[in-house]
Amino acid sequence: MASGQQLAEENFRRFTAWKQSKTDEDFRNMVVRGALSRKDIAAECVFAGSVLNQNPRVKKALQELEDDLRTRQVLPPKVVAAEADGAGAEPPAILREAPARASRDAERLSRLEAENASLKAENGELKRQLGRYAVLQEVLAETGRVPR
Repeated sequence: MASGQQLAEENFRRFTAWKQSKTDEDFRNMVVRGALSRKDIAAECVFAGSVLNQNPRVKKALQELEDDLRTRQVLPPKVVAAEADGAGAEPPAILREAPARASRDAERLSRLEAENASLKAENGELKRQLGRYAVLQEVLAETGRVPR
C-alpha cells in the first residue's frame, strides 16, 4: 500500500502528464462557468475530485494552468463579484464567451446540415433501388420465375 506522500506524488505526475497532453482547443471545450471543469479533469486524470483541492502541488499547478490560459485568452478573464454588482461593470464571463460559442454552434450546425442533406440524397437513391427490386420480388412470388 502506498503512503499518502507517494499517492500525492503519483497524482501530481498524472496531472502534469494530462496537462501536457491537452491543446488549447481541448481546454476551451472543458470550460464551465469561466474555469476548467474540475469533474472532467479528475475523470481524465483517474483520481478523485478532492485531489484538486487537497493536494497542494496539484492545486497550485491547476491555478497556474488557468492563469496561463487566461493570459493566452483560452479562458475568459476572472470576474470579481464586487465588480459585477456595480453599474457599468463588464458582463459576466458566460455572456462574454457567448459569441465564441455561437460561432462554434453555427459551424457545427452547418456541418450537420450538410451531412443531413448527403444522407437524405443517399436514402433517396437506396429507396429507388429498393423499389426496383420490390417489383422483381413481386413477379418472382407470383410466377416463380425471374423476369429477363
